[in-house]
Amino acid sequence: MKLFAEKENIIILGGDELKSGAASRDHESSLAMRAAWLHYAGGLTQAEVAKRLGLTSLKAHRLITKANHDGLIRVVIDGDVGECVELEQRLTAAYGLDYCEVVPDLDQNDLPLRALGIAGAQFLKREIDRGEPMLIGVGHGRTLAASVDYLMRSTADHIRFVSLLGGVTRKFAANPHDVIHRLAERTGAQAYVMPLPFVANTIEDRDVLLGQRGIGDVFDLAARSDLMFVGIGTAEREASLVATDMIEHSEIDEVKRKGGVGELLGCFFDAQGRPVETDLSERIIALPREQLKDRRIVAVAGGKVKARAIKAVLESRYLDGLITDETTARTLVGQGVAEQAPVAAKRKANGASS
Repeated sequence: MKLFAEKENIIILGGDELKSGAASRDHESSLAMRAAWLHYAGGLTQAEVAKRLGLTSLKAHRLITKANHDGLIRVVIDGDVGECVELEQRLTAAYGLDYCEVVPDLDQNDLPLRALGIAGAQFLKREIDRGEPMLIGVGHGRTLAASVDYLMRSTADHIRFVSLLGGVTRKFAANPHDVIHRLAERTGAQAYVMPLPFVANTIEDRDVLLGQRGIGDVFDLAARSDLMFVGIGTAEREASLVATDMIEHSEIDEVKRKGGVGELLGCFFDAQGRPVETDLSERIIALPREQLKDRRIVAVAGGKVKARAIKAVLESRYLDGLITDETTARTLVGQGVAEQAPVAAKRKANGASS
């Protein structure tokens, strides 16, 4: 069964095409899809959905949430948003990007996870749907986790995912930010994890950890990624890396004192896109910065709190692509993007950040 609805140029799909095999869906998933259909396509309130299906309001809410989380609902915008396209062109010209996507704001939160999550999921879906064997390296963080939340369930035997950096934390609540496991569960693809902390206690500890059996193989695999799908972090105490206890307050304070503004895969950059070296840099368990040169790195990041960090990473010229929201894109333009001379060819990291 396929269900379609068109409303205000938005197409909502749900049904067998989103999850392989109708027989494999249990009753709960089927009920969740029906509740979501009534809510999104039928325009019923959650209370009306509950009445229609003979459920409590709480149960209806949980089913609709489950449908979103399980990827049973897909929203496709049919047509270009002119203002966003213009921003994409200006950012692409200013930073020599091969790919840029600016999405309309869905809410006014400081971190627009819903808009970015949907855009990130659609980008991943397009990459998977190309049907070519591909090794995708993945970072971690709230925005990437949101992208996985909106990614449709599918079978992707031709895709492999690999962690690009350590992600073990002391906080159980941080586990949802380790997106590699959730990607594997959502797509059925092979996944290679890096079961190490983000930061070692000492340089010597880092060497010991990297010498463990199998770890070197994962690092080598990560270095060969065809695509690196990443987030961008800040150098503030409110950063996700600090909130999840991956790094300590004193460590991020040192980064900030030395001019750090933005973070990409454990590498910090100042406002001009220059690398910031600290004691922390030597202990981070991630690919070395030189292995990020001339790679296909696409970041999904946005929000008021990250505008300066995104600009710093853009200035580094490590990024090949950027997915961001309209408000952030306008802020980046206002920070001098429009006044920079267009680049005829990408000035990548080996020229700007060595």
